[in-house]
Amino acid sequence: MSENIIAPNPWMILPFGLLLGAIALAPLLVPGWWLRHYPKVALGLGAIPLGYYLLVLQNPDRVRHVAQDYLGFILLVGSLFVVSGGIHIKVKGEATPWTNVVFLLMGAVLANVLGTTGAAMLLIRPWMRMNQYRVTAHHIVFFIFLVANLGGCLTPIGDPPLFLGYLQGIPFWWVAEHCWPMWVTGVGILLAIFYVVDRLNFIRAPRAVRRRETAKETWKFAGLGNLFFLAVILGAVFINRPVFLREGIMLAAAAGSYFTTARSVHEANRFHFHPVQEVAILFMGIFATMIPALDWLDLNARTLLGAHPAAGIFYFGAGILSSGLDNAPAYLSFLSALYGTSGARGMEELLAGNGLNLAAISVGAVFFGAATYIGNGPNFMVKAIADHEKIRTPTFPGFIVKFTLPFLLPMLLAVWFIFFRG
Repeated sequence: MSENIIAPNPWMILPFGLLLGAIALAPLLVPGWWLRHYPKVALGLGAIPLGYYLLVLQNPDRVRHVAQDYLGFILLVGSLFVVSGGIHIKVKGEATPWTNVVFLLMGAVLANVLGTTGAAMLLIRPWMRMNQYRVTAHHIVFFIFLVANLGGCLTPIGDPPLFLGYLQGIPFWWVAEHCWPMWVTGVGILLAIFYVVDRLNFIRAPRAVRRRETAKETWKFAGLGNLFFLAVILGAVFINRPVFLREGIMLAAAAGSYFTTARSVHEANRFHFHPVQEVAILFMGIFATMIPALDWLDLNARTLLGAHPAAGIFYFGAGILSSGLDNAPAYLSFLSALYGTSGARGMEELLAGNGLNLAAISVGAVFFGAATYIGNGPNFMVKAIADHEKIRTPTFPGFIVKFTLPFLLPMLLAVWFIFFRG
């Protein structure tokens, strides 16, 4: 792992910090300028470390590896976006707070089967329609918390970092066996908090809205033929050889879904490519600029963590890094650090004596991915769809200040105190 990495100049971490700062502040300070120029900012900053690795360090293998990771990431996210956009769930009536809680719980469970991206893209539109008469920022943020992040903590399909662990040799059901108590605790706490917040919102709504919310919900589905393409994508996830076969199958499934879905379904979903386009461009810059940051961390993690770090160190370390980076590479960095600190020579040996630490890395990467818009791929996509529907969503700093700190952080601390404090 780290023995194959060339130490980068620490100054090369600066473009990553600048990009994160731009993503956080530019939409708030100069929204019009950012909407027009974010591709230039992301790709321009990304070109700096790419040029450094290719021309100065002469390490094209590192760039090629990251490019393959990015391609796999964006094709999985994009194909699930296209296929889920071809399934329309028609909802009549308006949801009560209790109905919303049940819906979010179902979405959290479904995320383990469809992945957080698939579940989020399938359910975000009916979720907004269910709450159309009083939908506000907390509906979008708690959907990101539960469906786009925490829900996918039980299977390798659920969230990208867990799938990377599966490819590294972790048994398929290991995560469910060792992380289900954390999943139940985290999801349960957030659902309880959401109910209180949503109940207060419901009470403040006009009487006409509350009367609508007692109406009987009816559900109708269109475009269910896309379940076939969804199954193809999920099956392709487990293909490793030959190179790019998995990505080719995903791309073919997305194309098949798009061209066979009736136009009326796409129109009903108000389907368009802007959300996935924005994610593709921003994460292209993120994947490129984070190369020096991850390499520096990989080379210095053992010094930073100590010889025998406690589970809480891995939980908060992987978690905090996941909230600022995409959680998949953050997971891999701390998995590498766990190998180094444990001295294990293989996955079987690692699991034999470090199960709690590995669970801490897994839960930390998945749970903390909900802390910011860039912590997990679906977060930005959910925000982009909500913005397109003219729903008020918090800014990058507003997300953290108004929702992560008062609502998500207490849950994260409770999970640490109960399971990883020792």
